[in-house]
Amino acid sequence: MSYPSQLPEQLLNLGLKRFEALYPQQKIAAEIVSLCALSDFAWTCLQSQPDLKTWLLDTKEMAKRDVPAPITLSEQSSLDEQACMLKLRLYREKYWLKVAYLDLCCENPIADSIDYISQLADQLISSANQWAFMQVAKVNGMPLDKHQQPIPMLVLGMGKLGGGELNYSSDIDLIFSYPRDITTQGGRRSLEAQVFYTKVAQKLINALNQLTTHGQVFRVDMRLRPFGESGPLVMSFHAMEDYYQEQGREWERYAMLKGRLIGDKNDYWEEFYQLLRPFVYRRYIDFSVIESLRKMKQMIAQEVRRKRLTNNIKLGAGGIREVEFIIQALQMVRGGREANLQTQSLLTALQELNNNQVIEQHEAQMLKKNYLLLRKVEQYLQMFADQQTQTLPDDKLNQQRLCVLLEQPDFKHCLTMISTVMAQVRAEFEQVIGYENEPIDPCESGFVSAWEEGDISLLTSPDPAWQLPLSDFKAGLTKTKIGNRGRDILDKLMPLLLKQLAMNNASATVFNIICQVLNKIISRTAYLELLYENPGTLKQLVSLCSHSKWIGEHISRYPILLDELIDPAVLYKPVPLSAYKDEIRHYFLRIEHSDLELQMEALRQFKQTHQLRIAAADATGVLDVMKVSDHLTALAEAIVEQAINIAWYASVLRFGMPANTSEQEKGFAVIAYGKTGGFEVGYDSDLDLVFVHNHDGSSYTNGEKSIDSRQFYLKLAQRLMHLFNTRTASGILYELDTRLRPEGASGLLAINLESYNHYQQTQAWTWEHQALVRSRMIYGQLSLRTRFAEIRTNILCQSREAHTLRQDVITMREKMRAHLAKGDSQMFDLKQDTGGMTDIEFITQYLVLRYAATYEELTIWSDNVRILSDAARLGCIDEQTKAGLIAAYIEYRSRYHVMSLDQQGRCTERHALIAHIDNVTAAWQQVFS
Repeated sequence: MSYPSQLPEQLLNLGLKRFEALYPQQKIAAEIVSLCALSDFAWTCLQSQPDLKTWLLDTKEMAKRDVPAPITLSEQSSLDEQACMLKLRLYREKYWLKVAYLDLCCENPIADSIDYISQLADQLISSANQWAFMQVAKVNGMPLDKHQQPIPMLVLGMGKLGGGELNYSSDIDLIFSYPRDITTQGGRRSLEAQVFYTKVAQKLINALNQLTTHGQVFRVDMRLRPFGESGPLVMSFHAMEDYYQEQGREWERYAMLKGRLIGDKNDYWEEFYQLLRPFVYRRYIDFSVIESLRKMKQMIAQEVRRKRLTNNIKLGAGGIREVEFIIQALQMVRGGREANLQTQSLLTALQELNNNQVIEQHEAQMLKKNYLLLRKVEQYLQMFADQQTQTLPDDKLNQQRLCVLLEQPDFKHCLTMISTVMAQVRAEFEQVIGYENEPIDPCESGFVSAWEEGDISLLTSPDPAWQLPLSDFKAGLTKTKIGNRGRDILDKLMPLLLKQLAMNNASATVFNIICQVLNKIISRTAYLELLYENPGTLKQLVSLCSHSKWIGEHISRYPILLDELIDPAVLYKPVPLSAYKDEIRHYFLRIEHSDLELQMEALRQFKQTHQLRIAAADATGVLDVMKVSDHLTALAEAIVEQAINIAWYASVLRFGMPANTSEQEKGFAVIAYGKTGGFEVGYDSDLDLVFVHNHDGSSYTNGEKSIDSRQFYLKLAQRLMHLFNTRTASGILYELDTRLRPEGASGLLAINLESYNHYQQTQAWTWEHQALVRSRMIYGQLSLRTRFAEIRTNILCQSREAHTLRQDVITMREKMRAHLAKGDSQMFDLKQDTGGMTDIEFITQYLVLRYAATYEELTIWSDNVRILSDAARLGCIDEQTKAGLIAAYIEYRSRYHVMSLDQQGRCTERHALIAHIDNVTAAWQQVFS
């Protein structure tokens, strides 16, 4: 194309201005003008290396698809880190500029471009791997096989890199492995294989991922490796085989379809593929995977709804991901028996599916054509500014660029063309794995009439109390923009809802709650369709709202939780207590480290989803009150750990790492107090946390913007507060209360652990030692956990003067009751009234502070029930007192949970609990007499 004659005036002027700035007094080169007009990234590259203009205009050079090594054999040992990073980045700049020129100015076929980009990426990764290996070997020697040949580290490329279909601005997903556990030879010191290859992996990642003045080569994502972020950076063949045989999940099978080794083929490649093949491909036609694929499909649909991805050509309905799903799903089902499907290439797999008559010729042609068109649009979007985006532009400049490249007269025509393509893909996607929906019985005419007329009396046996919520809901629709499609779906949905309410004998309160949910989703047709097309989901919604007002309010605040009602088997089965940390790691696998906004939303959505499952199990009696608190506590701990990982990454990116720290050992810890410390987190609990670290002010971080370590941990704690307390579209995460730290609100937000110890020893009040009874470290490396346990034990085991301690505890309790108790002669405040939960907590804390100097075992636990059991076993209280206190505590907590689920506050009828109140009051008098 001779673009300058066809470019809109704005683009033409931009291209000419940039050309003249780069090459004053030189003859105008139309292709370079076009390139600068169509790509900000290309303009930046030419600013960096202006001599590349001559190379771009050499047609013979542009016809080549050569992939030279950026680092020569001799340079692998001689180049230092800075020189290596510069060479890799200039190489990427040069060849990515070439691909931009080919695509934007020469109409290069997209299939050729993504293949060429993938080959170039392979060369960059392979060169970085060889360089890193030699750098580590210079000091430590290298692992050698029986022929005294070096044993290399294998690099497995995943995703589009593995498929040879890399995006222009993609990150790269890598997994590292090594063949044999052999110690190094020939270095100044010998290393175990695991340690050696970990050093190689770290150097490789840094060489590619580190942000310099020349940018980065690739964002490197290692989260697809076994055990995710918590797993080792590199694993032996044997360890990988064990993991995938024993713990590999279906989504990992799906991901591993694209796994491809990168670099020069060696003797270990076939061995590696052989150990993975049985995990990825079953030896039979694997229809057992259908259910897992259905769940993956649900996840895709959830993501579309969650992000409202209407203009996203990758993740939106009918986008690139759905083409990939169609083909890879069929590969998973049939690849074990039909070996020709065992390929990482999407288009090759599509052709083979056609050859095997799994996909019809016309369907295969349609998918290929539409996939390549969407990939071409994606390529253009990313070339504009070298950003990893798949969202159609909303600014005029990039809209103009896209119109020129797609040869459309205006952006509206671009949208029409892309929408048509995505609609065709979506139709095919819906055919691949259909749901076996329950047949929807036609509603009796009464329910239809009741909705259409807005008159409950038209039902056979009406509940007159329903009339008001129905009338209010219908009246509200007149003020709501719902659209024709939304109105049609709502008119089909409401008779089904009325029938479900009738079957549940639901109250007007329940009807009101469900109307609140509907009002939140009324303009989001996808959610109305979800309720209409999944009768089970509607049934669960009515059932749960009937059980619990809290659940109804929760869903109305966060309608995305409707997705969780699809599968009752999952809804009423919270994950095992030990699995929350794994679940959240997997949940975050595909979220960019740099996308803070999305990470904050994801943290909140993870919490809301799992709180809903716990509440559903709670409301229906699947979990008892103690187990509910255990689950809510484990969920909070998992979220704290993930939030720390997010804050750590951002802080290290800005300031570098403090001395002697790593991703696994951050030198940072979190002490939980109160309900979190005592395993008693509730649905709306705050988290009482104190942040500590193990550094002093004499050490500094190793980044370009270096700060002292104490400042680093202070900023890390501030980031954590921001992650938790900032109100987003999904609300706040948890209310973090850090006032229990030394010196309260005026103290440092993050304090050295030894300073914390000094404060507890010399300045803390009695109530602060009471609080320490219900404290434990919920995050931190082993050395910090061990030291905190010593500090806590030493403080709690101090010898105290009995009279002074008793007076301090009683005075604090009376002060709290005067300010906080809400009961009266008829209603009992479960928490703060005399004989309530706080009395039991104060008795427990007093027993520890009074007797731990004699009985250190009293300091082992931080929860009330086990402390009371130990106190009775050790003779601090009698068995009858213990039994009465524990029975009261469990009953109060159980009622408190039920009332929380129904949003009834914490005051209940006093007469129903009089025996427990008397027992607790008697125990108080006995302990404090």
